[in-house]
This record gives sequence, C-alpha cells and structure tokens, in this order.
Amino acid sequence: MRKRRYTVLVADRSNGVVRRFTISLRATLSIVASILMLPVLIGLGAKWSAATEIGQLQTTNSTLQIENGNFRATTGELTTQIQSLEGVLDELGARAALDPDQSRAMQKLPAIVKSRAAGGNAQTNAAIANVVSSLTATPEDTFGVLKNVLQGLESRLRYVRRDVEQREKLAAATPSMWPAHGWLTGTFGGRSDPFTGELGFHQGIDISLEKGSPVFATADGTVKAVGYSGDYGNLIVLGHDFDLSTRYAHLSAFNIKAGQSVKRGDIIGYVGSTGRSTGTHLHYEILSNGKLLNPLQLLTQSTGHN
Repeated sequence: MRKRRYTVLVADRSNGVVRRFTISLRATLSIVASILMLPVLIGLGAKWSAATEIGQLQTTNSTLQIENGNFRATTGELTTQIQSLEGVLDELGARAALDPDQSRAMQKLPAIVKSRAAGGNAQTNAAIANVVSSLTATPEDTFGVLKNVLQGLESRLRYVRRDVEQREKLAAATPSMWPAHGWLTGTFGGRSDPFTGELGFHQGIDISLEKGSPVFATADGTVKAVGYSGDYGNLIVLGHDFDLSTRYAHLSAFNIKAGQSVKRGDIIGYVGSTGRSTGTHLHYEILSNGKLLNPLQLLTQSTGHN
C-alpha cells in the first residue's frame, strides 16, 4: 500500500510566486503526536525527579532518626555514668572521714602493717591522657571520647573505693581503745621484776581496777585462744587483720569462746588476779607479726564505759 502524500501550495500575492510543499501523512501525525506528548513527557520526568528526591529525603530522614536515636541512647548512658560517679563520690566522701584519734593510732602502726593495707592501682587513665588528641569535630567521636573518659573515671574510682575499704578494714583492726577503765600501773619496757626485784622487761601495760570489772576488745577480730596459760593466768588472745593480735591476761572469767568474732568495745572477760600476779589488774599486750608493740602508742580511745 502506497504511503499517502499531500501537497501544500503557498502563493505570494504580491509577486505571484507559488511554493509547493509535499508532506507525508504519517510524518505529520508523528510530529503532531510528538508535540502533544512533550508536556506529558515533561510531566513524567518531573514526577520521576520528584520521586527520586523524595526517596533521598526519606533515606536521609531515616538516617537522621537512627543517629538521633543513637545520640539519645549515648546521652542516656553518659547520664547514668555521671549519676554513678556522683553516687560513688558521695559514698567515698562519707566513708573516708575517720575519727582523728583513730587516724593517729593507724599512723603509729609499723610500716609493714600499713603496707599490707595499701591497695589501689597507680596506672594512669589512658582515656583521660589522650582526650585532647582524640577529640574530633564529629559529635559521634566526641560522645565516644566522653564515654571513654567516664568509663576510665569509674574504673579509677573503683580502685579508690578499694583503698577506702582497706583503710576502713585497717581502722577496724587497729587496737586503739583502752581495754579497761582503770589506772595505769605498769608500762611497756624495762622495769624491776615485782617478784624478784631483778631488772626485767615488761611486755605490755598493767591497768589496775576492781575484780570483776569488764575487759573490752580493743579492735575487731576473732578469738584465737581462751583459757589458762602459765604466768598469764586466764588469757584471751584476739587475732586481728593484717597480722595484728592482742592479749588480755590475769582474767577472773571469760565472756567469749574460741573462734568467736568480736567487735571493738565488746566485753570479752573480767578483771582478776590469776597466774603470776601481785594483785587485781589487767595485763594487756599488742603484737604485730608476732613482735611486741608499745600499747601506749596506739591506745587513743577511751572505753566509753564507767
């Protein structure tokens, strides 16, 4: 089938020139259709472009929501850590305060005893040491560094807490309270033997008071021995932490049994004159790692009893 063709005549009346154009119907329709479709194509292109931009915005929005959620979570963690640090600081502040007399007694303990009680860790906190060099402009990295700093502080405070706990333990074990409420009649060191008159060495102190008066534990500890022991007569030996021990001699009666735990100020026995004794009194000794100490260097607290 032959293609239809049309001829268009264009005449110029001024000079009578006639111009003739031959066109194809199919080509003409294609051109007309293209002209009509152009707005549709432009509209579709705009729609596709808008859809792409909307998709990108949705992706960006999702990313921002995730980041915002991460920031909220990180902020919550930092808040929790800060509150934890505040709690630890308050606790340590309350626990670090010791009675001045107790502190003085602890300072007079042998160096080996204090070294056993020493704890903690001298390591520096790497997170804190590198904060300046680690900080960057991004919020994520800033949060990360702050989190590391707080974690480092928490770790350091745990060591400080352990130091405080050791100090409390040493304070409880230090024999700082007078074992009885009476009169000091014998001191530590060289003296004449009350039986022979010869020069001897007195291993503790003597406190004179009425028979049956209470004898108090001078520090927290455990009863290591209770019973009759030669020259000591009725004797109680208390063991305390850090290789400290105390002896209470010439008792008339006991108020504890072997293996029992006692607290500073507990009544453990009663004054008497058993064993090698010239009269009613309490003989009291303090030992560190088996070596005798002068009790008067440590006894700073009264019994609190009449």
